[in-house]
Amino acid sequence: MSLKCGIVGLPNVGKSTLFNALTSAKALAANYPFATKEPNIGIITVPDARLDKLAELVSPQKVLPTTIEIVDIAGLIKGASKGEGLGNQFLANIREVNSIVHVVRCFEDDNVVHVDGSVDPVRDKEIIDTELLLKDLETVEKRLEKFKKQAKSGNKDDVRMVEYCEQIKAHLEGGNTARSIDLIEEGMDILNEMMLLTNKPILYVCNVDEASVHEGNTHTKRFCEAVADENAEVIFISAGIEADIAELESKEERMEFLEDMGLKEPGVNKLIMACYKLLKLITYFTAGEKEVRAWTIMEGTHAPQAAGVIHTDFEKGFIRAEVIAYQNFIQFGSEQAVKEAGKMGVEGKDYVVQDGDVMHFRFNV
Repeated sequence: MSLKCGIVGLPNVGKSTLFNALTSAKALAANYPFATKEPNIGIITVPDARLDKLAELVSPQKVLPTTIEIVDIAGLIKGASKGEGLGNQFLANIREVNSIVHVVRCFEDDNVVHVDGSVDPVRDKEIIDTELLLKDLETVEKRLEKFKKQAKSGNKDDVRMVEYCEQIKAHLEGGNTARSIDLIEEGMDILNEMMLLTNKPILYVCNVDEASVHEGNTHTKRFCEAVADENAEVIFISAGIEADIAELESKEERMEFLEDMGLKEPGVNKLIMACYKLLKLITYFTAGEKEVRAWTIMEGTHAPQAAGVIHTDFEKGFIRAEVIAYQNFIQFGSEQAVKEAGKMGVEGKDYVVQDGDVMHFRFNV
């Protein structure tokens, strides 16, 4: 899959530290604005306990998890929509990702300067929202001007396009994001075609100090109240803790560290799974003696297209899919036992793959 999550935020909120912990890519993390100028791209393994469980039962030669791409985008400042700082580059990079992970600083530390002089995650969020909205308004106004010219001919379709654009423009001018607008299907088609920055799904990450990683603090409370109406997920992560975990060599050391911190899993695991959900991705598995492997597809994908993720020939010559629900595989312990219990499904081209399906494709080319 080529879908990407982009990590955004003001300078010095912990984006690059978090990115390094996610990818161990060692992107430059420094205590001054614009430490990140070019977007860093990382391929991140998606943690999935189901894959480990299947591997225990099958004992394959290889175990291959699925991955997603994360992009660390340069920090933004006021005036970015007019080209201030690295504004144009920042906004262009956001346009290329499919969803946004917005990191806000929710910790006090005199040794880490804040670009605006004080810690206020609500203000920081509003700065970025404003810049994205201004850029979106610019895009909508250009499209509106085009439709108005076309509508002079009296074409009813063009007149409707003008109405939709004016509706979208008024919504943005009210300080609302494009993803919060309610339009009929034709209007949504126009909205999606414009690829507006504020129409991308969003996840908020509150970067907190170690003491606040469980329950949050006064900054996170204010922030959660501010975004309560957005229907967006908010998670708390300490980028400092995640950086320390990433430095540990063995799984045993990491588990011991987590236990000492009172954590069940690294915060980056929560973040990765939240990104996966944000992109509306699901996982299906293939399981055999050579390998047990996780594959990424979009929600609602049909069996032939899911097969095509493995190889285009699988989709072209698709005959059928043999499907075992994950829970059935675990319950009976093997593919053969599932077959004997009559729990294997044989599905055709119209089958919509479910998260966790264990699949075997029959094809002919």
